[in-house]
Amino acid sequence: MAEHPNATLIRRGYAAFSTGDVDTLTELLSADAVQHMPGHNTFSGDHKGRDAILAMYGELASRSDGTLQVILEEVYANDDEVVTVYHSTGTRGDKHLDTRHALVFRMRDGKAVDLLDVSQDESADDAFWA
Repeated sequence: MAEHPNATLIRRGYAAFSTGDVDTLTELLSADAVQHMPGHNTFSGDHKGRDAILAMYGELASRSDGTLQVILEEVYANDDEVVTVYHSTGTRGDKHLDTRHALVFRMRDGKAVDLLDVSQDESADDAFWA
């Protein structure tokens, strides 16, 4: 059975995130996309618009001194939504990140329009990004 096209798009997005491929991320995010980040840290809250989301991604890389890694573990997709599970690791000074998340994408016309990140351990994320 062939993979759903939205799953393929999101896999491309994860690969682009991992390599800093801003052009591909720009292509996959709607200009009016919103990403909702969990917790109580620098990145928590709503990042409205593709430019704000891309700026947040750049800041994630910067604040982790380029050590943030996101490993895609699972993808479930249909015409309207994609649900992913990923494992993130990183180092920031003497802090270490090792958490799992679910990321839910609402899709429209082959682009992500709404991204909801759900952390398995918000307190670990908060401590790392504090």
